[in-house]
Amino acid sequence: MPNPEQQIKAFGNIPILHPTLIAVLRDYKTPNNKIFRWVEEGVLLPVKRGMYVVSPTLTGKPVERLLIANQLYGPSCVSLDYALWYYGLIPEQVMEVTSVTPRRSQVQETGMGRFSYQHLPEGLFPLGLESVAVTGGGYALLASPAKALCDRLVLTRQLRIHSIQAMQRFLLDDLRLDADEANLIDLEVIAAYQQSGHKAELLGHLYGAIKQWQ
Repeated sequence: MPNPEQQIKAFGNIPILHPTLIAVLRDYKTPNNKIFRWVEEGVLLPVKRGMYVVSPTLTGKPVERLLIANQLYGPSCVSLDYALWYYGLIPEQVMEVTSVTPRRSQVQETGMGRFSYQHLPEGLFPLGLESVAVTGGGYALLASPAKALCDRLVLTRQLRIHSIQAMQRFLLDDLRLDADEANLIDLEVIAAYQQSGHKAELLGHLYGAIKQWQ
């Protein structure tokens, strides 16, 4: 029978909820004391009240914020600027993990950084959604490059762009998008967004801008 440390090590970089830890420590008279000691010793890293990740020094696997983002508030998927940076489409590292959700918008400050969630119309949420393997194991819900870009445009208020050329200037100058990586962007996903009726003209210009670069 593996000891508790071996059992939590098996979770790798997957976030663990408090009830799961209590189940692992079912033979302890005071399991919460053991959890407290693990936190004090750095074996467990607190994300928020009732959620933890196992220290990389124990698992040998890095903390994966994509997994944390999915677990903190769902259904959700990592999208917008963080996803664009993740794919190498924009140059500056994005420290805040940005996600979209069909639920209410919210921001959570945690022991692993800031996580924000923006409301996206329910019909748009599944478009371009992917399940991707992450470093150290596990799978996360992540927007495809095209979805991340479409979400960014749909959720940016008062964005007035009336031509393909103006869209290309916005992508290059404001988002600092790497046009050389335009082949990563699936035009079919952009077309699906456009057909949804949400900001159809804007998304039509996006489709034309990306198609020219491809």
